[in-house]
Amino acid sequence: MEEKERKDKFLTDSDIEIKRVYSKLEVKEEQPGEFPFTRGVQSTMYRSKLWTMRQYAGFSTAEESNKRYHYLLNNGTTGLSVAFDLPTQIGYDSSHDFADGEVGKAGVAIDSLRDIEILFDGIKLENITTSMTINSTASILLSMYIALAKKQGADLKKISGTIQNDILKEYAARGTYIYPPKPSMRIITDIFEYCSKEVPKWNTISISGYHIREAGSTAVQELAFTLANGKAYLKAAIDKGLDINVFAKRLSFFFNAHNNMFEEVAKFRAARRMWAKITKDLGATDPKAQMLRFHTQTGGSTLTAQQPHNNIPRVTIQAMSAVLGGTQSLHTNGYDEAIALPTEEAARIALRTQQIIGFESGIVETVDPLAGSYFVEALTNEVEAAAWDYINKIDAMGGSVAAIEQGYMQNEIAASAYKYQNDIQTGEKVIVGVNKFTSEEAPLKDIFTVDDSIRQLQIDKINKVKSERDNEKVASLLKKLDENARAEVNLMPIILESAENYATLGEIADTMRNVFGEFTG
Repeated sequence: MEEKERKDKFLTDSDIEIKRVYSKLEVKEEQPGEFPFTRGVQSTMYRSKLWTMRQYAGFSTAEESNKRYHYLLNNGTTGLSVAFDLPTQIGYDSSHDFADGEVGKAGVAIDSLRDIEILFDGIKLENITTSMTINSTASILLSMYIALAKKQGADLKKISGTIQNDILKEYAARGTYIYPPKPSMRIITDIFEYCSKEVPKWNTISISGYHIREAGSTAVQELAFTLANGKAYLKAAIDKGLDINVFAKRLSFFFNAHNNMFEEVAKFRAARRMWAKITKDLGATDPKAQMLRFHTQTGGSTLTAQQPHNNIPRVTIQAMSAVLGGTQSLHTNGYDEAIALPTEEAARIALRTQQIIGFESGIVETVDPLAGSYFVEALTNEVEAAAWDYINKIDAMGGSVAAIEQGYMQNEIAASAYKYQNDIQTGEKVIVGVNKFTSEEAPLKDIFTVDDSIRQLQIDKINKVKSERDNEKVASLLKKLDENARAEVNLMPIILESAENYATLGEIADTMRNVFGEFTG
């Protein structure tokens, strides 16, 4: 007699039904490193080089964050990933009234080039790749980074890293925007153009599904909305007259990894295949311009404050899905991040998780080890088909900008978030330690907190910078920035020159605010 199954239907988090058994299906013979890159963007993948092991870090002052960076580098991190506080993200100096209570909390406070000099003290920018999770002020932070590289005597043709610079997902899911969509897209394409000539190894955008997923989307929505946004950036750059075979090589992606391992692997494999088709259809002929390269971060929204040590196996599963899916770099969350910023211990365990996967698990020894699995291949096809359905709807609306303006993406994400939470409330979705297998336990003893007093430290630094710089020159440069913003001139050279002369982040952002206005949603 056949045993009764636990559920009437088994579904992925995107509501794709999972069959009891998958039988042989027609799988196209594909090789890694070849179009459409389903199996990976390099022919040898991790047999040649492991992914970049990044740890997302930044808090309090540049001085404190610098100490954490040296700690992580000494423990085997192979790339830096900078978190900025909310005032920095939305273009306010620490001295601004709106910054009160937020300075140094969600990330490091950066007010001028002086803070960047301190942040990377003792770190040669030519020898490390740096990812900066920054969007509306990406042009300013990148300019400060380039200014420091120049001061270090670095060859700008060699410095490498990534700025997130993805404003469309801010409108759709996250909210740290400043300017309306049109001028924001102009700044982004200015960055594409400038970097392709001056810092050609820099990844000028990291098109981000991560925050779309954190806002409550499904895996399919994350994939579809991210690629739709990517398509919008491609078209904007092409309309500006840029060569897709040049600028598309420096586009990268940033995805989330949740607990449904096989759906996540399928999502990553489908993403490469879909992006290859999108870029080819828009005229890309160089294989490197057709490749989807991506960074992954484990799911912050999956972490629980209840039984926080359960987050260690969650992060392990998520990290393995990213590696099995062929990620180029990876950040693993600390087990305590549902409660506070990660302690050094939590950050070290998160990094060791990556290292154990890389050096002990054996899953890196062959390329795309899940290829040919009936289940994974079928799921890759189903995830792709469901994502194309969304993209076709967005295209019919006029693309991502129009879909965001109409509230389509926001409403779809909100509906998915509501369903997910409702499934947890009803017990349909089991979260261990939250709605099943609960227990009373003592709170964590070591919690990392940032003191509000650091705001005054930042204000003192701003005042010192302003007393030491050439204020007449700064005023002249900001006036030129205003003039260039009103004309159709690439803004990066004047932003860089302003940063080099210690104009503050807020001064530069405010100058553009005065020209472009602010987006109010």
